Amino acid sequence: MNSVPKAGEFLGHPKGLFLLFGTEMWERFGYYGMRAILVLYLVAQVQNGGFGWSNADALSLYGTFTMAVYLTPLFGGWLADNVLGQRKAIIIGGILMAAGHFIMGIPHSVVAGQEVNVFYFGLALLCLGNGLFKPNISTMVGDLYQEGDKRRDGAFTIFYMGINLGGALGPLVAGYVAAVVNWQAGFIAAGVGMIISVVMQLILSQKYLGDIGKVPSAKLSQQMSDSLTKEPLTKKEKDRIRVIFTMSVFSIIFWMGFEQAGGLMNLFANDYTNRMFMGFEIPASWFQSLNSIFIIVFAPLVAMIWLKLDNKEPNSPVKFAIGLVFLALGFLTMMLALATEGGEAGDTLQISMIWLVLFYMFHTLGELCLSPIGLSMVSKLAPLRLASLLMGIWFLCTAVANKLAGLVGSFIGEGQEAMKNAMSIFIGLGGVALLSAVLMYLLSNKLVDWMHGAEGKHEPHTQEHYLAEELEVSAEKQ
Repeated sequence: MNSVPKAGEFLGHPKGLFLLFGTEMWERFGYYGMRAILVLYLVAQVQNGGFGWSNADALSLYGTFTMAVYLTPLFGGWLADNVLGQRKAIIIGGILMAAGHFIMGIPHSVVAGQEVNVFYFGLALLCLGNGLFKPNISTMVGDLYQEGDKRRDGAFTIFYMGINLGGALGPLVAGYVAAVVNWQAGFIAAGVGMIISVVMQLILSQKYLGDIGKVPSAKLSQQMSDSLTKEPLTKKEKDRIRVIFTMSVFSIIFWMGFEQAGGLMNLFANDYTNRMFMGFEIPASWFQSLNSIFIIVFAPLVAMIWLKLDNKEPNSPVKFAIGLVFLALGFLTMMLALATEGGEAGDTLQISMIWLVLFYMFHTLGELCLSPIGLSMVSKLAPLRLASLLMGIWFLCTAVANKLAGLVGSFIGEGQEAMKNAMSIFIGLGGVALLSAVLMYLLSNKLVDWMHGAEGKHEPHTQEHYLAEELEVSAEKQ
């Protein structure tokens, strides 16, 4: 059993929580800072320091990269559980990610003729490092608290706010540096955030975390694992697995639309949006901060709405459907933008920034309705002996969604054709989201029946409970 260090408390929580808060905040600063400029860098002209790729090629690579971001944690989590322990996995993962950022920041003149190969190598290190870092940092938050400690839910709320603080700052800083210096400097700025994250862990972890995360969890749980028997699945377990598979499939629809943010919508902000504000041209990458900013603003409000509804609170499948409706509203916003500000043939489209702000607002509201359901439902419904497998399936569906997002976005094309194609993409994604919402709503009662009481209407209805449920599991998605 991990021992919690006697390092004192801050704001009623172990100081180790705020070490993990800072570690994750700076890692997310690096990741989202890099992601915000990635596609823009790929499509930038060679004379402007980019690769000059087509929109289709850039978005296809973006989809592959974000797919890997959700696949590698399956292997990284296994390594941490069985070989490395969480602490070593986080340190090694952080070092690999920092190396990836800095390798991507090497000037083209230094690696003339090998620019693309060096870029791929840096991206591969980011994927591998993410696989070791992502699944382990949030697990350590829970280990700071003894079983039954009521502060645990609030701890994940604080931790998740750190994630979004990093997610908001990263694109602002890396995007600005990339705009005023060059793309490579932007990647280096992201890497600095990752270095800070690693240094914090190396210097402070022993003092504030004690031996938490040092021993692989498989060794700690060996005794319990030996006691488990491979019995046939019961009808209740089979029904609950059906719910997990159904929600997983529908999640592909949501994330396929939501993850247009870093790809297609990043290009849209760069090429087809009027970004002038009081004489200052806002970098396109800054729009990538809106999701994190809106989460910080709206998450407590959404949690309070569920609290006020009390017994009238929608069940999980209905919340899922509401999330899909908000996804559709985001694409409806962009359809209205193209329809009302399309301009004359031959003109370069420049829509108002407010349309993009509304787009990200609706999608964030959808995320807050839907995202907490996923891993929460898996943890509640999965038979213990299949929990890891079914969690892997959920992540696999998210990975597939990210690849599909890049594939769909790649149909944007180039030039004047791009606007016609964009309208078709927005109509298609919005229509599929709306139809999926209706279908999920119609299936909701059956899904609740298959849960066999796991909806937990009897659970305590406290503001902290709801806010933590909304935020804890969303931290895993980040």
